[in-house]
Amino acid sequence: MYFSTDYISPIGKILMVSDGEAICGVWFYGQKHFPSVDNLVNDDDLAIFKKVKIWFDDYFDGLNPEIDFKLRPEGSEFRLKVWKILSEIPYGETLTYGEIASRLSKTMSAQAVGGAVAHNPISILIPCHRVLGSDGKLTGYAGGIDRKIELLKIEKREII
Repeated sequence: MYFSTDYISPIGKILMVSDGEAICGVWFYGQKHFPSVDNLVNDDDLAIFKKVKIWFDDYFDGLNPEIDFKLRPEGSEFRLKVWKILSEIPYGETLTYGEIASRLSKTMSAQAVGGAVAHNPISILIPCHRVLGSDGKLTGYAGGIDRKIELLKIEKREII
């Protein structure tokens, strides 16, 4: 069973999904790859949701809060490896798709990494907004490029 709640952020309404113990999904409403919400049970009082809402409040206030709750993204072995690397990108820093690819293997393509990044089911908490194109410039973001810019500004990251 999966539970859901909404969070109203300064850059748009967010859907959060949990299995009751961990966060399994965080999406901006209307973003690419938004999940079906048919089988979700709304529960605004779930303890993990309360904790994550406080985390989001701190994050959007420009703080760098620690993630002290479980994340449980679901995906292929390859996607999980990419998302693990995303989780290791420090606040306010970035990597390129090519840099992530080279961490995985000498023959990995940046495009394959881009596909995995685009399907990240836990936006912001697994910081796919911290991934840039090979020239260090902004590229796509499933939640919209404007939101990517705002998230990087919150983290005081210079944008080319």
